[in-house]
Amino acid sequence: MTAMVTQEPLPRRDETNGHVRIGALAPLTRPGWDEAGRHLLAGMELAVREVNDGGGILGRPLQLVVRDTAADPHRAAVAVEELAGLGVSALAGEYHSVVARAAAARADALGVPFLCASAVLDALTEQPTPWVARLAPAQSHGWRIYADHLLAAGHRRIAVAADPSSVYWACGTRLLRDHLARHDGTVVEIDVRGSTAASVCDTVVDRQATALLLLVGHPEPAVSIVRSLRRDPRLAGIMIGAPAGQPEFAGWATSLGADGAAVPFLRYLPEHLGPLGARVATALRERLAEAPSFVAFEGYDTVAVLADALRSHGPDRAWTAESWASVSVAGTRGRIRFSRTPGSGVWQWVWAPVQVVDRDPAEPGRLRVLHTG
Repeated sequence: MTAMVTQEPLPRRDETNGHVRIGALAPLTRPGWDEAGRHLLAGMELAVREVNDGGGILGRPLQLVVRDTAADPHRAAVAVEELAGLGVSALAGEYHSVVARAAAARADALGVPFLCASAVLDALTEQPTPWVARLAPAQSHGWRIYADHLLAAGHRRIAVAADPSSVYWACGTRLLRDHLARHDGTVVEIDVRGSTAASVCDTVVDRQATALLLLVGHPEPAVSIVRSLRRDPRLAGIMIGAPAGQPEFAGWATSLGADGAAVPFLRYLPEHLGPLGARVATALRERLAEAPSFVAFEGYDTVAVLADALRSHGPDRAWTAESWASVSVAGTRGRIRFSRTPGSGVWQWVWAPVQVVDRDPAEPGRLRVLHTG
């Protein structure tokens, strides 16, 4: 069997033609981070193809029903409603945290299992729910590891250029500030909404920060700020960081070239992939025609987990609410098991491997592991 993917309107719920359906959410167009969405979808598609090549779900082909969220929470909520009406057995995916939170809320209200692949916002739901689980590490876990890297590198006075109107960026700023404060560190906040790239440079100089973290969108304003920093002689020794992972993708290197190197970011991969991960990496590289990001592995693992649960419990939606705790699946980045964690209302894989990585200035196409947690 081969993978089946569609973004077109589908038949009514009772016209499934024997398929088991998973609804896939991903940002595939702007203003969503479409490069991340493409990698996420590639991982999910590859896993669906392999499930079907192995006999499907109890002899029935698995079908991925794709909806583009375009980083719009309302659009995601509407997509969940539509997919629920089409009779999907579960929902998978999404990259943007605020969008995933909207999808999780509708999935919870409708009683549709949702396995979030990549969004990290701690409060993915307003209240505990049996319907939602997540593969990506919670933001508080990954960003504290990033803060530890800053401290180990000797940075105690850190500027953060962020858009505080975003819940995701605001939470990231708070996490960094609180963790660094416990180690005599200071965070200087710069609101990019009222700033130019030049004024960001001026503030970093005036406040004597040794590092600037970009908690902003890509390509803009991230690209303009990085270029200004690299060309400002006053900031020759400044460390630039992007914990959310913008430099992971080829678009960053294409936009910035050598200026985009030596910008540490978070990546959720182990130091060495096992046999399954290595095989999947090769297949993803062929599918994407470039090196797969950690997001592509998240997509693959999401479908692998759901397929295992569907085989064990059948395609009835009720299985997930009872069975997250019993999941034990060999994923591309380690064995995946779920549990309840303090401060999170969802079932969580504790924890995916976390790395702090940058692009090698001597070879920007090569990634260097700087810190692991």
